[in-house]
Amino acid sequence: MKTNPFYKNNKNRNMDPKEKENINEEELMSEAAQKEAAENEESQTEDVQDETVLTEEEKLAKELEEANKVIEDQKDKYLRLSAEFDNYRKRTMKEKAELILNGGEKTISSILPIVDDFERALKNMETATDVAAVKEGVELIYNKFMSVLAQDGVKVIETKEQPLDTDYHEAVAVIPAPDKALKGKILDCVQTGYMLNDKVIRHAKVVVGE
Repeated sequence: MKTNPFYKNNKNRNMDPKEKENINEEELMSEAAQKEAAENEESQTEDVQDETVLTEEEKLAKELEEANKVIEDQKDKYLRLSAEFDNYRKRTMKEKAELILNGGEKTISSILPIVDDFERALKNMETATDVAAVKEGVELIYNKFMSVLAQDGVKVIETKEQPLDTDYHEAVAVIPAPDKALKGKILDCVQTGYMLNDKVIRHAKVVVGE
């Protein structure tokens, strides 16, 4: 129920000045309290907003920190792998160069004793009178030499009375076959062919019957 302003003013007019002063003070205090409450409420709202913003910033900062950590870890792994690969590449190139330069060392070392046998045979030939003995000595050296080559994977390509096979043989001449059974087969080998670990390194040059 609203108070009639006229009645209120009239009432105040009939009041004691001291009572009027008390009423005015109460009204001022009430207005001040309401204003203070409103300010407090506004301040609390701002604090909540600030706290929310701060929490969001902290969350983003934490996510950024974690992302930077992951990036640093990946960068470290990449640098390590890059260094390891570079070392591997250099080591492989060095081993390959050494293999090219010294790949035949084992074969040469195995042949050197045979060279020694040839030198002794040549020296003995200077004073030898028995041709059969000299021939036997040379055959022994030859067989020893072929045995060493076989240990290194070298094989002689078979040609005697074998059918012509262009994968292994090279026909250099064709002559009439002395027998019908020898037609299209190898009659003679002009130059021996060789294989290294099942790979042809020199074709056998042969004469074929027709």
